[in-house]
Amino acid sequence: MLDLQTIVTGCIVFVARICDVSIGTVRTITTIQGRTGLVFILAVIEITIWISVAGVVINQIREQPILIFFYALGFATGNVVGIITERKLGFGLINFRVITKTKSKTMTERIRKIGQPVTIFQGEGMTGPVYELYIVCRRRDLKKLIPIVREEDPDAFYITEQAMDKSKALPPIYQPLNGWRTIMKRK
Repeated sequence: MLDLQTIVTGCIVFVARICDVSIGTVRTITTIQGRTGLVFILAVIEITIWISVAGVVINQIREQPILIFFYALGFATGNVVGIITERKLGFGLINFRVITKTKSKTMTERIRKIGQPVTIFQGEGMTGPVYELYIVCRRRDLKKLIPIVREEDPDAFYITEQAMDKSKALPPIYQPLNGWRTIMKRK
C-alpha cells in the first residue's frame, strides 16, 4: 500500500499544500492592508495550486488514504511558513511608540540620523515625567529601530500598531541600497 509512487505523490501534495497555504496566509494579510493588485495575483496562484492538489487527493483517496495525512501536514506547515514569510517581507507601515524617562534626545537624534522622522511628546507617567517618541515607519525598519531604543534606554517601553491609512508617509531620507538595486548600481 505504501509504495514509491504513493510516497512521491504524498511529498508533492505536501509541498504544494505548503505553497498554497503560505500564499493564502500572505494574501490574507495583504488583503487587510488593501494591496488589491498583489492580492489578486496571490489569489489566482493560491487557488490554482489548491484545486490541483485537492483534485489529486480526492481522486486517489480510496487507493491511497495516506494522502490525507500528507495533505493535512502540508496545510499545517503552510500556515507556519506563511506567517514566517509575511514577517520576513514586512509589508506595510507601523506606528512605533516609545515611552522613555531618559535619553529621549540622544535616542531621537540617532533615529533621525538614519533618516527616520520622529515626533516627541512630553507627558506624565506613573512615576513622573516621560517622553513619547512617535514614529511611523515601514515594518521592515523595526529591526533597525528597536536595537537603538534598547541601547539608549533598556527600560524604555515600546509598542507597535498596524497603520492602516495615511495622509502622507515620510520615508527615511537615507535608504541603503540592497537586493537588486545593489547589483544594478555596480553596472
